[in-house]
Amino acid sequence: MLTQTLLETARSLNPETVKLRRAIHAEPELGLHCPMTMAKVREALAGLPLDWKRGPSTTGEVATMVGGKAGAAGKSGRGSRRVLLRGDMDALPMDEKTGLEFASTISGRMQACGHDTHTAMLVSAAKLLCSMQGELAGTVDFMFQPGEEGHHGARFMLDDGLIDPLPDAAFALHIMPNAKFGVVAGRAGPLMAAADQFTITVKGKGGHASMPHDCADPIPAAAAIVSALQAMVTRRFKASDAVIVTVARMEAGTTFNVIPDEAVLQGTIRTLSHDHREKVHDLLSQTARATAEAHGVVAEVAIERGFPVTICDERAVRLGQKVARGLGDIDEGWHDLPAPIMGAEDFSYVLEKVPGAMFFLGVAPEGDNWSACCAIHSPRMHVDETALPRGVAMLAGCALEFIEEGFA
Repeated sequence: MLTQTLLETARSLNPETVKLRRAIHAEPELGLHCPMTMAKVREALAGLPLDWKRGPSTTGEVATMVGGKAGAAGKSGRGSRRVLLRGDMDALPMDEKTGLEFASTISGRMQACGHDTHTAMLVSAAKLLCSMQGELAGTVDFMFQPGEEGHHGARFMLDDGLIDPLPDAAFALHIMPNAKFGVVAGRAGPLMAAADQFTITVKGKGGHASMPHDCADPIPAAAAIVSALQAMVTRRFKASDAVIVTVARMEAGTTFNVIPDEAVLQGTIRTLSHDHREKVHDLLSQTARATAEAHGVVAEVAIERGFPVTICDERAVRLGQKVARGLGDIDEGWHDLPAPIMGAEDFSYVLEKVPGAMFFLGVAPEGDNWSACCAIHSPRMHVDETALPRGVAMLAGCALEFIEEGFA
């Protein structure tokens, strides 16, 4: 596999990559249904040797290219190796403040997490690989997925049977606007956290604020629960295996002289292992209820399960490292992440079933102080589009390397 040749081809495709990225950016869509974005993808890939599948739950689709050359058997012995590449499509419900000429034309929506670049890079990787179809001894699935921003799009596409048969390996790429230009980063094991949401409703007895003795005030109990949850994390879990419990919203009362009947706390739980995830759920419920009882009120706890932990296969990470270093256009093209990132990612659903990895691509403007750039989910997030060919070549290179060599 000639990764530098891949990069040259990806650069020749960059006008098309950028054009598609900007078109998607200007018309962002939310959630599980992104028909305009999917139509742009289908138009960009029209006429290529791809078979398409779509399920009932989302507008996401999987395009499959079968190589024209016999090759080594995959894990199931069903023929040549099969690899999946994924790009997500959905935007965030927020206003854009970039001032770009191709900024969002839809109020309250912005491609602030880079999914427009992920989709455009995957389209160009599909074009690149389709141009090599006759030379490939394997199968590539291109997964165009909506609903990553908390909507479990990957899980729905799996449940709909769009990734059946399962591939032998799977790879995805995520841009980072506050990371060094062109550098690919990754790590084996937990890469990103599981993310769950909780709501604690503290129920008491309201009344006049001048007569608290006649009430069962939920507000002191709610405040005590916040403190108790912080102590729970620091005293019940090892600091080396990160657990985060953040109360991000508190709501109680209507005016200065009324004690309310209830107070509501909402927040997030982040964990890096299944065992800690389950343990936090149990302890959070116990802590909230016991603290409320000590204050003479009642706490009801509801936990909504989000994405699982994103765990990268060590062999897949080594493969990605080899590809990134082989691109050869910049020094130190690969960076080993020293620790997981506590954000969450629904590619984790795929990696629960298939060995693979997700990598990060730095897209801060070349030469800028990348650490000072706006991060993902910022209304002012900016991408240096000249970094996108590295992402295209990285995706295509991972597919080719796996088809040709498998996991080392």
